[in-house]
Order: sequence, then structure tokens, then C-alpha cells
Amino acid sequence: MARRRTGSVLSEDPDEARRQILTAAEAVFERYGVAKTTMDDIAKEADVSRPTVYRYFGDRDSLITALIEVRARAMFTRARTFLRKRETFAEQVVDGLIYLVNIGRKDPVVRLIVSPEHMDLATALVGSSGLAARLTEEMWAPVLQAARVRGEVREDRTDSEICQWIALVELILVGRMDFGSDSDPDHRRMLIKFLLPGIVTPEAAARAGI
Repeated sequence: MARRRTGSVLSEDPDEARRQILTAAEAVFERYGVAKTTMDDIAKEADVSRPTVYRYFGDRDSLITALIEVRARAMFTRARTFLRKRETFAEQVVDGLIYLVNIGRKDPVVRLIVSPEHMDLATALVGSSGLAARLTEEMWAPVLQAARVRGEVREDRTDSEICQWIALVELILVGRMDFGSDSDPDHRRMLIKFLLPGIVTPEAAARAGI
């Protein structure tokens, strides 16, 4: 078994070995940037051979995708705790989306991938592949189900459509260099006026002040 730079042995457990390689990839991405990082760079950082990296990740795109998923799910855990403090679905959508965008912009890997110089990569991996919509649905599905029971979601919108719309807005805002804090009034008004009407019922929209 090959040794990593940390001196530890690459785990024989496949899931742990993948995690170790992803940790090495994070370090290299932060050092060189996503576009300039090669699988050789990641292998050297993990102190394993390049074929070993390919054994766990078929190509560079699948490795980056796996890293996005890991980082996204870590954010979801924090976001769900945050959402439980909001009573209505409208509040959950607006406050939750701003919260996710805010922590996403602070995440070094997420910022690397959605920064302007990597927009082509972000489009290919996150947009065209459906990864953004899939992860968004994973995050919001339980919230949507509860909101539908309360009658707060438009019946003519599917969960998939809503999540695609939320994912698109989130990607735009994460990549915006001028996005302010989680209390930014301009972005909040934009979400209330243009995002919520396509998702919530008229009654829920009225309660939200739309």
C-alpha cells in the first residue's frame, strides 16, 4: 500500500480511501486552481500512483463531482438545522437559499468551481450533468413534502421543476462576486418577488407579503 504525504497508509476500506484522495484533491485545487490541476498532481499529493487514483475515480470530472457532492452534503446538514427555525415554506425558501449561497461562497472548493474563470467547468459538471438539480432535490425534498402537506406549494409545479429553478438561482448567486451578506436586502427582495411566485400558492405568497 502506498503512503500519503501525511505518513498514513491509504486505507484498505474503499470509502475511506476515496475520502483520503478527495482530501488530497482539495489541497491541490486550492494550491493550483481547478483548471490547472491534473490527476498526476492529485496522485502526488496523496502519495499514491496515478493508476490508484483512477481505480477510485474513473476520470478527473468524476473526482470533482464526488468532491462537490461531499462539500454540498456537509452544507445541507447545517442548512436543515437552520431551516427548522423557519415556520413557513416561503421563509424557508428565501432564508434557506440565501443561507446556502452565503456558506457556499465561503467554501473554498465551491468558490473555485463556480468562479468566473471556471464557469465552463461549472456548466459541464454541475449544470449540464444535472448534478446541481439532483443535489438541490436531495436538500429540498423533505422541505417540499412538508410544505405540500400544509398546502403552501403550487400544485402545478413538480418538485423536480422547483428544484431546477432553485438550483439555477443558487448557482447564479454563488458565482456573483458582489453578493452581500445573508441579510442583503436587494437579493432578498429579488427572491421574494421573482422566485417565490413560481413556487408557493397565492395564499402563501400573500402571507409572505408578495
